[in-house]
Parts: sequence; C-alpha cells; structure tokens
Amino acid sequence: MSGPVVELQGIETVLGGRVVHRNLDLQVMPGQILGLLGGSGSGKTTLLREMLGLQRPSAGTVRLFGTDLQTPDLGVQRALRRRLGMLFQHGALFSALSVFDNIAFPLRELKCLDEDWIRRLVLLKLDMVELTAAHARLMPAELSGGMVKRVALARALALEPELLLLDEPTAGLDPDRSQNFVDLVASLQHALGLTVVMVTHDLATLSGLASHVAVLAEGHIVACGPREQVMAADHPFVTGFFAADRRKLL
Repeated sequence: MSGPVVELQGIETVLGGRVVHRNLDLQVMPGQILGLLGGSGSGKTTLLREMLGLQRPSAGTVRLFGTDLQTPDLGVQRALRRRLGMLFQHGALFSALSVFDNIAFPLRELKCLDEDWIRRLVLLKLDMVELTAAHARLMPAELSGGMVKRVALARALALEPELLLLDEPTAGLDPDRSQNFVDLVASLQHALGLTVVMVTHDLATLSGLASHVAVLAEGHIVACGPREQVMAADHPFVTGFFAADRRKLL
C-alpha cells in the first residue's frame, strides 16, 4: 500500500483522571522501522496497545492499513488484527503451554488449519528465529531470556503479519544477546518487508534497527522523522536522551 500503515489522528487518552495523550498525531509508512521514545510514564506502551486494539483511546482515530480500527464490523476488526503481530516486553508466553503450543496458539485460533499444517508452520517459525524442533518441546520456564524473546517473536510472526509491534524488545538481555536479537529482527524485517513500531529506551537497539524516530513527550509527538533529523531537534527530552552517547548512533 502507498498510504500509512499506521495513522493516529487527534488521539486523547485519559487514565484514572490523568491525561496521558493529548491531540497526538502519528503516521508510520510501509517498510519503516519506527523507534518510539519517551520518558517513563509518557504513554509509549499505552500507544502500542491502542494500535493493537487492546485499548481504546478516549478520543481520536486509530487507522491500520487505511481502515478505522474501531469499525463496528467485527469481521473487519479481526481481519485487521491478523495483519499485525505483537511482541510484549517480557514475552508474555503462556507458562502452562510448551513452546510449540505457544506458537501454535494464534494458528489454532483461526480454526481453519489442520494439525499437520499447524505443525509445519510452527517449525517454520522456529527456524525463522533460529530455533530448532527440539526447542518446541520445552516449557517457558526452561528457556533463557534470549530464547523467550525468540519464541515470542515466532508467535508474533505466526500469522505472517505486515505490521510488527515491539515493546522494549531487548529489555533484560545482556549486550551480546541484545545485539543478536537486533540482528535477527533486522534480517526478518528485510526478508519479509515488515513495517515495525518499536518502543525502546536502549540506544544500541535504536541504532541497530530504527530508520525513523518519534518522540513522545508532554502528551504528544514532539519530534518525528529520520533518526539523524530527530537527534537535532530542539527539545529538552530529545537533547537529554541523545546526549548520553550521540557518537554511538552516528
């Protein structure tokens, strides 16, 4: 498509009487990897949840692929959600399900695939994230932090989405595992042509993945564009964030 994959217009979000988002606008174009930055409590994850449809803004419009996510047509809503995948900050794997069953879960929800096809697709997704069939038998408690991220990514890719949402994808990983995961996401984005929206506070992750950056502060987007352009923006949060290590990002 030529228009925005994600389009937020006039988003207002009020939680517990506190205004989180105020007149927020944002567009994400096809093939972009957008890094969403903001201070603690600025509403970054809330914004992802609104893109995903897990939470409805108090006012404004969320459009995915040109269609209002709050359309009353439930069939259209379901079709939209199948075009996106979500990787939650800590993986959010079902602890009582094996790796295989975690990845198979969204495929089984379709209710149109037999178990043989589900098995093939699960093994394919495991291979995409550089895991093997032997890992399919493991339980989440048996996985390292890096493996949890990979299994969660495989599940997010199960329905072959066009839009991938990532919430702090490298949180809790040591530098080596973090870099390996960044490299994996970058290669998958290139191979699959994904559009990616990623919440992160990590400079190395931002440098390794994001082509564009949006900065959320004071309830709205105060800067948005190519990474180098946003780095030069005259805003206290922007200058404070990038002052930590500008050279790493150049």
